[in-house]
Amino acid sequence: MVPDGCGRSVTLRIPHRKADTVVQEFRDFIAKGNMIDIAVGFIMGVAFTAIVNSLVNDVLMPIVAIPFGEPSFDSIVWTVNESEVLVGAFITQVVAFVLVAVTVFLFIVKPYNVYRSRREEAEAVEEDAAPSEVDLLADIRDALAGSKPD
Repeated sequence: MVPDGCGRSVTLRIPHRKADTVVQEFRDFIAKGNMIDIAVGFIMGVAFTAIVNSLVNDVLMPIVAIPFGEPSFDSIVWTVNESEVLVGAFITQVVAFVLVAVTVFLFIVKPYNVYRSRREEAEAVEEDAAPSEVDLLADIRDALAGSKPD
């Protein structure tokens, strides 16, 4: 309580600092498990990109060079009114993109799909092998009915 100069006491209210709540909300957001998972996935993706790029640039593009003589089409240039149109650079990037897509499909997507289908098949076999609740109750009923003295 603080006097207001007229002999009355006034309660002094300190406004809630919005900055503190925003910072706390941000901390809560960052600390959530999903954000950590996303960060780890992003870092792994960046590291994996280097591997895929090396495979494409150091292994597959030289194979592309076998019929064409060089692994890059950058030398293909159209000149129109003294302006150079770098068609070859574009073609090189398209070929690199296709090779990256094929590489990711063959080394990640396809094996993962095989793994997932085998896992689903194994789970289906386990579900089929286990008797249902109704079957178990029927077996118990039959066992109890068979053990009655006649």
